[in-house]
Amino acid sequence: MSIGNSPEDDRPSTPEERPSIGRVLQQARLAAGLTVDDISATTRVRVPIVTAIEHDDFTRSGGDVYARGHIRMIAGAVGLDPEPLVGQYDSERGGRPAPTPAAPLFEAERIRPEPRRPNWTAAMVAAIVAVVGFVGFTLFNGGDDGAGQGQVAKGPQAERSAGTGTKPSGGPAEKPGPVPSDSAIAAAPADKVTVKLTVLKNKSWISAEAANGRKIFDGTLAKGDTRTFQDDRRIDLILGNAGAIELYVNGKKIEDEFKQGQVERLSYTKGDPEAG
Repeated sequence: MSIGNSPEDDRPSTPEERPSIGRVLQQARLAAGLTVDDISATTRVRVPIVTAIEHDDFTRSGGDVYARGHIRMIAGAVGLDPEPLVGQYDSERGGRPAPTPAAPLFEAERIRPEPRRPNWTAAMVAAIVAVVGFVGFTLFNGGDDGAGQGQVAKGPQAERSAGTGTKPSGGPAEKPGPVPSDSAIAAAPADKVTVKLTVLKNKSWISAEAANGRKIFDGTLAKGDTRTFQDDRRIDLILGNAGAIELYVNGKKIEDEFKQGQVERLSYTKGDPEAG
């Protein structure tokens, strides 16, 4: 007969199961004395989505990017640190993909044209056409005036070509050229939607997606950080601290008065961001 530990003492101990994300958020909300409607009004996350998340159903969030954003917003509203919950969400779903840097995706591709050999045949044809056109124009304008052969009438175009710089009398006033814009991205291409944001105060969590659902950026930017995003059709944004951000869309500054700590879900397409 041996004296030792009982068989029950030899059983491996199992780690305590940590509470789910939804249960942690729900308990924190109840402890804070808040209702689901209160959370929805504060975060602008719809009531059905808040309820689903508290039951650990993230399918109504519309994808991992939005689910992380909802977790952060709800955690902030109930006074919790969102990062451990986001980390738990990623670990339970196989890890979080590394964010793709935004800037290299949208650098303009520069292609150096290959040198071409001169096309002398085309140049000779163009010269012959120019001479024939010039002779025809001279004969047409000088046919009614016997003394006008060999002379070209001087008009406003001729004076400008001569380089005198004198404005012809009686002619229409030339319109001034366009005044360059002071915007740093006024030259944004018209066939794309361009979003530029700069964090002016504190820091802010940013999420940006293209029209096809491709994630462009998901992370936290510090004060002074700037990011520029582009897409052919649409850019969807979630700003975790909208009041800290200066926003330009398609070369135009967005003048909405966002508040510090305010969460904003924004979507922009090509053209004037304030049209319609």
